[in-house]
Amino acid sequence: MNDHADAYEALMQFLYRAPIGLVQIALDGTIEMLNPMSSNLLMPLAPDGNLDNLFDVLSGVAPTLQPMAAAFPASSGVICEALRVDLRHLRSAASGTEVLSVSLLKVDGGRIMASLSDVTQEVRREQETLARRLDSAARIDALTQMPNRRAVQEQLQRILERGSVDQQAGFAVLFINCDRFKQINDAFGHGAADQVLMMVAERIRTTLRPPTDQIFTVSGPAQMAARIGGDEFVVVLDGMRSADDVHSVALRLLKALGNPYRVDGHSISCPVSMGIVLADAAAAEADEILRDASIAMADAKRDGGSRALVFEPAMRERSARRGDIESDLRVALLQEQLFVVYQPVVGLRGDHGPDYSAGVEALVRWQHPVRGLVSPIEFIDIAEQSGLIGALGDFVLERACRDFMRWQAELGARAPRLIAVNLSRAQLAKPGWADTVKEILAAYGMSAGALQLEVTESLAAQDESVTSGLHALRALGVTLALDDFGTGYSSLSSLHLLPVNTVKIDRSFVSQVDTSPHHRTLVEATVMVARSLGMSTVAEGIETAEQAAVVRELGCDKGQGYLFSRPLTTEALVAWLVER
Repeated sequence: MNDHADAYEALMQFLYRAPIGLVQIALDGTIEMLNPMSSNLLMPLAPDGNLDNLFDVLSGVAPTLQPMAAAFPASSGVICEALRVDLRHLRSAASGTEVLSVSLLKVDGGRIMASLSDVTQEVRREQETLARRLDSAARIDALTQMPNRRAVQEQLQRILERGSVDQQAGFAVLFINCDRFKQINDAFGHGAADQVLMMVAERIRTTLRPPTDQIFTVSGPAQMAARIGGDEFVVVLDGMRSADDVHSVALRLLKALGNPYRVDGHSISCPVSMGIVLADAAAAEADEILRDASIAMADAKRDGGSRALVFEPAMRERSARRGDIESDLRVALLQEQLFVVYQPVVGLRGDHGPDYSAGVEALVRWQHPVRGLVSPIEFIDIAEQSGLIGALGDFVLERACRDFMRWQAELGARAPRLIAVNLSRAQLAKPGWADTVKEILAAYGMSAGALQLEVTESLAAQDESVTSGLHALRALGVTLALDDFGTGYSSLSSLHLLPVNTVKIDRSFVSQVDTSPHHRTLVEATVMVARSLGMSTVAEGIETAEQAAVVRELGCDKGQGYLFSRPLTTEALVAWLVER
């Protein structure tokens, strides 16, 4: 008997001292027994001090408990386990318990055992862990698992703050951008483009592993490679001994990233341009450093790509001017500040001298209300990079067709027989753009054969989407010309693959055709290959009578250049044609 009494006493002591609340209740929630911990946890929820019924005490914070207990069909078993009850909105939370965990166990047909515990600290730890994970995820690029822009900003800020104390600490920022990522997207699809980005990321990581000469410092993280958006990557180099070390890393990266990528059986070329900001030219804020590195990268891209340029303050001024021009160009398109001039294209093969009515080339100009006449050299490149080139090209095409038909009415037989308009990639890549050309021709009653659309050699050879667009235009009956042709015999060998009618020989060859046997041979070869393919030729940039005589002797069909005329306004062109 004493053993049973001792065991019962031990059980009661355990229940009394248990660190969790234990409550025995009837099926309706009437409290039959509870330990002190239960009283501590429940009393703040019963301000009147009434702890007669557990369901009543918890009704304001856990109203589902009583319906769950009533609906539990078995004679015994777990009704609910570790149901968390949020008390933070109650004044009772001031007692320290912010989250209460409640479990109900049906003991038999008439009794339920409830366990209560304060899980405030546990919930706080879970929330802190989740916050750390979310905070970490907020610094990671999902596609490449590289650090993202936010992580780069924080790293740069730490370096800048340290630099105010340690003036000897050298660092550099390399801003990397793929030169032709849009073309990859267009030609191979987003899935393949994403694979290329992941391979770019891996090559950057591999290339940045410390080489045997140990450029990087041993203490602390010497480098960070990140993807900050789209096809833009950033490398932060810390602890660099000299600018030469930075250039060495940049050259290794350019070489590694310039090699082709193998994706789904395709060999994809994705060279990069890079802008570099060195510590001695770094701005005071992380965002400003990234901006300056991006400016240098854009200059590297404009210089032809596949290269690295170090940022200089003058670049920032040029970039600001380019930004102003882009903004003004958008206004110019709306306010018709743009106009078209025409440079005559003269026939060279006639028996009775030059044919001045052979054709004209339409060229866009911009009369800015403040800047005056803005050079095309300044705004054409900006239009291409800002996405305005398509609208610009459509404006020129529409205006050129309108003027062409007006000349036919005014000049009759003396009017130009052909009008040439330059074509941009944006126009060719636009779905159904051939239909736009067809509509413009129909609107002015113009024959498709009277329109020549000109595409540069580099654009024509880019990808299938461009070639497809050219075929669609040729199907309309439009004449297609290959502009700025002159990269030598390698281009001649593939000329038959391009759906063009005319080859325009670049001025760099024509300018020396009368003095250089080499250039004469190249022009002659181009004329012969084009003629064998049924194509006509135009010699660009003729400035002297001697050049004109040679290209005519070599069989060029037409010529264009200052010898005949500079670009003219519509009125001046009419006068020029009438005089001749």
